Amino acid sequence: MADGLRKGLTSYGDAGFSLFLRKAFIKAMGYSDDALDRPIVGITNTHSDYNPCHGNAPQIIEAAKRGVMLAGALPMVFPTISIGESFAHPTSMYLRNLMAMDTEEMIRAQPMDAVIVIGGCDKTLPAQIMAAISADLPTVVIPVGPMVVGHHKGEVLGACTDCRRMWGKFRAGEIDQQEIDAVNARLAPSVGTCMVMGTASTMACITEAMGLSLPMSATIPAPHAERFRSAEASGRVAAEMAKNKGPKPSEFLTPASFRNAQVVLQAIGGSTNGLIHLTAMANRSVHRIDLAAFDELSREVPVLIDLKPSGDHYMEHFHHAGGVPKLMAQLGDLIDLDAKTVSGATLREIVANAEDVPGQDVIRSRSNPIKPEGAMAVLHGNLAPRGAVIKHSAASPKLLQHTGRAVVFESVEDMTLRCDSPDLDVTADDVLVLRNAGPKGAPGMPEAGYLPIPMKLARAGVKDMVRISDARMSGTAFGTIVLHITPESAVGGPLALVQNGDMIRLDVAARSIDLLIDDAEMAKRQAALPAAVTPDWAKRGYAHLFHSTILQADDGCDFDFMTREGKA
Repeated sequence: MADGLRKGLTSYGDAGFSLFLRKAFIKAMGYSDDALDRPIVGITNTHSDYNPCHGNAPQIIEAAKRGVMLAGALPMVFPTISIGESFAHPTSMYLRNLMAMDTEEMIRAQPMDAVIVIGGCDKTLPAQIMAAISADLPTVVIPVGPMVVGHHKGEVLGACTDCRRMWGKFRAGEIDQQEIDAVNARLAPSVGTCMVMGTASTMACITEAMGLSLPMSATIPAPHAERFRSAEASGRVAAEMAKNKGPKPSEFLTPASFRNAQVVLQAIGGSTNGLIHLTAMANRSVHRIDLAAFDELSREVPVLIDLKPSGDHYMEHFHHAGGVPKLMAQLGDLIDLDAKTVSGATLREIVANAEDVPGQDVIRSRSNPIKPEGAMAVLHGNLAPRGAVIKHSAASPKLLQHTGRAVVFESVEDMTLRCDSPDLDVTADDVLVLRNAGPKGAPGMPEAGYLPIPMKLARAGVKDMVRISDARMSGTAFGTIVLHITPESAVGGPLALVQNGDMIRLDVAARSIDLLIDDAEMAKRQAALPAAVTPDWAKRGYAHLFHSTILQADDGCDFDFMTREGKA
């Protein structure tokens, strides 16, 4: 098998010439024959001025290169797409699959014996892991790490749970423009990902639990020296994998690995986005995520991590309490400790070395959980035949069983225009409904599921309401919010049939979400729906590809031709 610079030669009809030409041009970069004869570790560069989450990527790259060279291999850095959550229009999820395709093809196209992917911002780690699973080249993942916490008037602040909380106070008139401006400058005091258990932290913890990154890599704060020492160690591991030609993702991503990821997702109070990404990752392999089994885990696995938005602390506190290894130690027999990792150690060996921090209260024991059940429940009913998700660990307990009158918004734009109108017919007991915000409808399934409390209710002191949609929600958000209703309204799903004034019943204990109309009325409304047409925005380019091939939330929102089996 060809390796190093001889791998994947450009086709000119003469392999000898192809290698001659490749070496001639790469020597223009100053490489010696000694360097070019070594195994190659590719390193993705996802630094971007639009992506402050990845602001430390240049230092991580240098540390990883150092580790690769110390272990006797040749590091080669190459750029890929970088997606900054709050800078991506219309939503970062719209671009996740593009990043996955870009990363996969660059891994395949360029000579490398192993690859290090560096990411963190919400959609980057799942995109890179989807690519790595499909390319099936030995891979080490380096998360960029969370920000350190901010402070305001003696209070600890964390992006972006406290972004939403403080903005809610501003909308309600509890703080003025001057104070919200001060808060704005203090919410993100360093580069790195959100320091709460949002999607970025969730995916980093899942990645570590699956064995794709080194122990503690999920939680080390982005600016800390430990983050760069971990990157150097990751470079060493990648170099050894390049020499040994493995292990590949397919060799250690087993059913146990994916189950461990699901257990950790429930136990950390993780982001609902994590389920979509994990599903997409599994669909790139021979494995699958079963929603019924995931929901069953939610009844068995308690929330043990006291982090916002389900608890009180932040990622650096989780790190100093022992990180993911200590969490897995507390989870005990809920984790398959015989699962292997890229470090060469099993989870059992890693857990045995987990730090014991006396007096810490961030990582709880199973006998003293934050919540007795896991972070997420999967709902079904006539509104969600293929499922919906609620993060009940971050919801209001009194609303987990609720029947209310539907107040319907046709789109994100409609919600934006009408939500704060004093004429909006709405009470705190109503159910806010947003449709046409799913994968096809929005497009890209934006994080619009966190519908704002209508202004007149917010100013009357209302903090939470039942809200349902076919959209997503940031992992940093909180509230009684039903998401990922599948199939989405834009493809004729039942959410398209809801009318203002209809009664909707949510019963999380029963795992149900239902529109309280009879089957005959349901069928009548279904028959009256207009035929689906290709919208103007999807007539060309990537938008056309996206609209034509995007799968629903229960299938991970990947493109139908990018799963392991490809297009049927």
